[in-house]
Amino acid sequence: DTGATGTRMAEGININQGLLQLGNVVNALTEGKSRQFVPYRNSKLTRLLSDSLGGNSETLFIACISPAESNHDQTINTLRYALRARAIKNSLRLNNKMTAEEEVVYLRGVVKEQRKEIQELKDKLAKRAGPQ
Repeated sequence: DTGATGTRMAEGININQGLLQLGNVVNALTEGKSRQFVPYRNSKLTRLLSDSLGGNSETLFIACISPAESNHDQTINTLRYALRARAIKNSLRLNNKMTAEEEVVYLRGVVKEQRKEIQELKDKLAKRAGPQ
């Protein structure tokens, strides 16, 4: 029991529901049955992570554990969860058809556009602030 009340308790409940749904998605992805329904839409967290969990992405999971005896149960559960997550297999395909040189040219263009937008926003802010 965390002792949380009010808004903090509601926030904790929402976080725990999202983590529960994330566990359900991991279970569905690791059961090995092809074409099984994966409940990505059951929470905002799983919807955001859908491409990373079962899509066309290389994903890194980090399990934070503690050597303290007081955290023994949580550490065991975290390691079990990490083992299940480790069993997820994504099939990666290359989306980028550009050569390295083409990508550099493209990214330089993006940076140039971003710098132009930043300058325009700075100019707008300066106009709003007026002379000081």
